[in-house]
Amino acid sequence: MRSLGLTAAVTLVATGCGRAESLTRPDVSGRTVKIVATTGMIGDAAVNIGGDRVEVETLMGSGTDPHLYKATENDVVAIGEADIVLFNGLHLEAAMGEVLERTTTTITVPVGSNIPEELLDRPAAFEGQYDPHVWFDVEMWSHAVAAVRDALIDLDPDHASTYEDNAEEYLADLDDLDTYISEQAARVPPDKRVLVTAHDAFNYFGSAYGFEVRGLQGISTASEAGTADVSDLAAFIAERRIPAIFIESSVPVRTIEAVQAAVRSRGFDVVIGGELFSDAMGDEGTEEGTYLGMVTHNVDVIVSALLQQPGEGE
Repeated sequence: MRSLGLTAAVTLVATGCGRAESLTRPDVSGRTVKIVATTGMIGDAAVNIGGDRVEVETLMGSGTDPHLYKATENDVVAIGEADIVLFNGLHLEAAMGEVLERTTTTITVPVGSNIPEELLDRPAAFEGQYDPHVWFDVEMWSHAVAAVRDALIDLDPDHASTYEDNAEEYLADLDDLDTYISEQAARVPPDKRVLVTAHDAFNYFGSAYGFEVRGLQGISTASEAGTADVSDLAAFIAERRIPAIFIESSVPVRTIEAVQAAVRSRGFDVVIGGELFSDAMGDEGTEEGTYLGMVTHNVDVIVSALLQQPGEGE
């Protein structure tokens, strides 16, 4: 994994709203830092890096679709009372954009903006936006984690060493996770590494670990899949004899069940290989409710299912 140098000096300037230079940094040296994170992945990074120095409130819990999530009144209050708001950016929290843009009293940091532009994918079908699902390439996600570290150091310089030490340990865990995924992916023959899911959340995963990825819906779940989309994907699965397809915790199951039925009508039996966590982590307090546990769960489910022998339908 590449070394991620400190960029704390520029963190507050490089915020999503462009107003950080006019904000007064709160004095948090004698108290815990109040953080609002939009997604569980970001909140988990903040907890691991901040430790006892931070209180983290995550707005989007398990099963939540960030593409469609709209801020509640309580969310607006929490954002206004926070010392700092950490969000993914890259158009992930599309429906929350207006709330984040209207924030004039709280520092906001889009952690995805710390990822080098040359690593990002700009799908033609996503209206000129980058693919925001950056957490599924663990090495890429480490840049976002570094942005969390740098933002906390800039906000709370008196405790910089705490954030640096915690981040070093967490980034080492990410390095180990990256190695584990590569090792597990290598168990699947290259021609069997085909990942079919409800929407295109796993393209970075596929690029990093050697999987061909197909999603029924597009990058954003705001786009609906039509009958032709289901038919085309079913034909692809049947022709390639793909043994398993996958549901997602934040996307209705019916989308993949429709594909499964369409495949069976073609005389091939594809199983639902399990549930993957895509845009949201698992329940709080579970192993899948952490970033490390969520990604480990996903790769274990994917590899186990794709190693099955494909079957014929009735």
